[in-house]
Amino acid sequence: MAKYIFVTGGVVSGLGKGIVAASLGRLLKLRGYKIAAQKFDPYMNIDPGTMNPTQHGEVFVTHDGAETDLDLGHYERFIDENLTKFSNLTSGKVFWTVLNKERNGEYLGQTVQIIPHVTNEIKSFIRKNAELTGADVMITEIGGTIGDIESQPFLEAIRQFSTEVGRENCLFIHVCLVPYISGSDEYKSKPAQHSTKELQATGISPDIIITRSDEDCGDAIRKKIALFCSVKEDCVISNTTVGCLYEAPLMLHENGLDKVVCRALKLKNKCDLSSWKSLVRDIRTRKGKTKIAIVGKYVSLHDSYLSIIESLNHASYACHTNVEIDWVDSEEITSGNVAQKLKSAQGILVPGGFGTRGTEGMIEACRYARERDIPYFGICLGMQIAVIEFARNVAGIKNATSGEFEKGGARVIDLMPDQNGKRLGGTMRLGAYPCAILAGTQMADAYGKLQIEERHRHRYEFNNDYRQRLTAAGLVISGTSPDGNIVETVETDSNRFFVGVQFHPEFTSRPNCANPLFKAFVSAAKETLR
Repeated sequence: MAKYIFVTGGVVSGLGKGIVAASLGRLLKLRGYKIAAQKFDPYMNIDPGTMNPTQHGEVFVTHDGAETDLDLGHYERFIDENLTKFSNLTSGKVFWTVLNKERNGEYLGQTVQIIPHVTNEIKSFIRKNAELTGADVMITEIGGTIGDIESQPFLEAIRQFSTEVGRENCLFIHVCLVPYISGSDEYKSKPAQHSTKELQATGISPDIIITRSDEDCGDAIRKKIALFCSVKEDCVISNTTVGCLYEAPLMLHENGLDKVVCRALKLKNKCDLSSWKSLVRDIRTRKGKTKIAIVGKYVSLHDSYLSIIESLNHASYACHTNVEIDWVDSEEITSGNVAQKLKSAQGILVPGGFGTRGTEGMIEACRYARERDIPYFGICLGMQIAVIEFARNVAGIKNATSGEFEKGGARVIDLMPDQNGKRLGGTMRLGAYPCAILAGTQMADAYGKLQIEERHRHRYEFNNDYRQRLTAAGLVISGTSPDGNIVETVETDSNRFFVGVQFHPEFTSRPNCANPLFKAFVSAAKETLR
């Protein structure tokens, strides 16, 4: 029977519940157990797919095409397991499912209520994920903060679930802020006490309390929390700030997290940390600095590009260099100032995005990179920008544009015929698709093979009506769908590294296995002298 771990958070949001869940997943995997992870989000959106990245951060896409919360990216990077559509559940999706069942008569005329219908749907989702993955241990993070009204159905569901599977098969972890008061030079346990009391009022008593603070809050505070919150002293675990995200599993292991988890769930395998310690050692011993400019429209919130940031970091570990990111707002770039804005960039990356805002600045950045042979990496919208820039400035199609930006002009990027007139939510090309790579290209050099599979999240495509004209001008179509119909990647053969990809390679990068394209890009940028 699978073991179930539920992670909740209290006092304030943004404490790093996702990192705790992901780190614990890695520690248990290093003990030889098969791990699955899941995130419950209380907001009413069906999924984050139509949410503004500057409010919510990036949308992470799973292998099977689910648009999910960014915490799932942490889970995949730490646990190194592909997650599924059953790995993310929102209040909106729960209520949508329940109301559709009611309309279809599946409740046989019953009065539909939060309990049992909504809670049963949540519990069913937990079981489906466990069955689908065959996990030994399933870790579920409950989004939001204890006391939020929208979290109540999820808390009630996991309370019921613990009685159904037995407390010996279920564990509750509560992450709390322990604030430091500089005026009195002391940490305060009262917020953690109140937060735990709030959780206990729902019928859930945490087995482990994780204290979040920049520095170790000390034994006295942990003992006080243990006493007032009715947990064992060694089950109050310090979660302190680390220099690098991937040091978190080692820090939590040293503080005893996986030890007390395994004791409670009667898991006996020993933990082999050698591979993870080797990774952290490689991270710490990097030398030099490589400057990468990310030219985007959501640079006010770096979480909008979280997987890209982490993928650049992964590539930096493999290339033994420190990547320094220069955030450049594409709305501020013009033909007159592009050289000044990007003067120190050793590599230029244009990431994905939606809408016309800031795209002309991206085009100028792309032109600057191509003409000066600075490594350029375009992802999704960044690939489309590369096609538009090449069409305008090399192929002579001066009015080249995208159907997303305007209805007129030469739409070298446009909707596929079967996408016209469809609503926005859930209608993009999503999830993993195969790509056939042309031999002798930068793509082939990066991947070292001619057949790959990467994840997509987009609606607009390369317009084949302009394919012959653009290739005649020198644009290299280096990757397509297996039938050759859909253009997946473009590049130029006159640049050291100039690649645009329609897919999102950042979703498959791992700290101990950098995505090949990011590795090739950072490697090329490292050799660029500025």
